[in-house]
Amino acid sequence: MAKEKLPKSEEKEMGFWDHLEELRWHIIRSIIAVVAFAVVAFLNRKIVFDVIILGPSTADFFTNRILCQVGEFLSIEGICMDTLKLQIININMSGQFMMHLYISMVTGAILAFPFILNEIWRFIRPALRSGESKSSRQAVFVSSLLFFVGVLFSYYLIVPLTINFLGTYQVSETVLNQISINSYVNTVVSVTFAVGIVFELPLIIYFLSKMGLVTPSFLKKNRKYMLVILLIVSAIITPPDVFSQILVCIPLMGLYELSILVSERIYRKEQKLSKS
Repeated sequence: MAKEKLPKSEEKEMGFWDHLEELRWHIIRSIIAVVAFAVVAFLNRKIVFDVIILGPSTADFFTNRILCQVGEFLSIEGICMDTLKLQIININMSGQFMMHLYISMVTGAILAFPFILNEIWRFIRPALRSGESKSSRQAVFVSSLLFFVGVLFSYYLIVPLTINFLGTYQVSETVLNQISINSYVNTVVSVTFAVGIVFELPLIIYFLSKMGLVTPSFLKKNRKYMLVILLIVSAIITPPDVFSQILVCIPLMGLYELSILVSERIYRKEQKLSKS
């Protein structure tokens, strides 16, 4: 006997709940990945804090040593941070423990970023055509790569400059800088994450071009306005000095030019498909 066909409304309702259940498991797996990496980070406190988080605040940090060598070669004393000594303090009873938990979760989220993107791709894959599915898989890899490049660029260049400028700036010699652990960590995390996200610009342009919202001619025509926008973004995510803003703006403009090339490639493909 043939199975009785359900009404259309019930089929849609069942489909919706099935998708919701599937989404729930993708979210659960992503959370498990974040927590797993967070536990690893929690158990390696000395590496996470002494080497990674507090590293840019020391004079022997890789970037600080390179800047000193460049300063000596060019006879510029201002960029050398060989006397960098920050007094980082904790003013709350549970401050250090809570900070340990917070940084462990942040580290877990950063390390699990490719896994989270893969889970998002697995969720939307059934709704994509074969060509779109292949492009989306590549987008997961490219997005992860751009994010980590942005994080490393920020950590090894922007973060040390930010710490040196803000941590040693004084309105008067009688006012000492004693920086709380919360302020220091929030600065490092926010600057690192912000630059990592901004480095996703080529991927954003890719999807906007696929949807037909932007074209290569539009991007080229508004290049000068984008330069102003990127300068503003650089000013927001860097310390208030022109040198740091330029250091961030230059690679962002490079990413924008790369975005134009990506958009041109997508535009040519769409034009060929429309003619065929």
